[in-house]
Amino acid sequence: MIAGTFPHAQAGAGLIGGLMIGLAAAIMLLGLGRIAGVSGLAARAAGLSHSGAYGIAAAFVLGLPLGAFIVATLAGGIPATFPAPSLLVVAGVIVGFGTRLGSGCTSGHGVCGVSRLSRRSILATGLFMASGFATVAVMRFAGAL
Repeated sequence: MIAGTFPHAQAGAGLIGGLMIGLAAAIMLLGLGRIAGVSGLAARAAGLSHSGAYGIAAAFVLGLPLGAFIVATLAGGIPATFPAPSLLVVAGVIVGFGTRLGSGCTSGHGVCGVSRLSRRSILATGLFMASGFATVAVMRFAGAL
């Protein structure tokens, strides 16, 4: 990595967070036989899918913002900025459409599917990455970044 590229990066926190995500995915898979993809869990928690236990899905989905709230509270607040609410709604709809089209979300494919060597998840994750690279390239070319 080029020195100064990410002056506020917290590699230790990122490593710990990644280990915790991997541990949660492993516990779900090995302990419950379920894949910890957030879109599937959210669909189950919302009652849109009946492919597994509602309680586990609801606890997992509620734990995501609750965990973030606890960390932010203990850390004395975490500064964050967000785009306009209308842009967030549009982005959410696009992500939701892509999640249904791709039969899973980035966490399901990237964390859980790739670790199981699922060909579909490896392809999906490669396409997610390529799309992100292309988007950054176009935005930089347009002067937006």
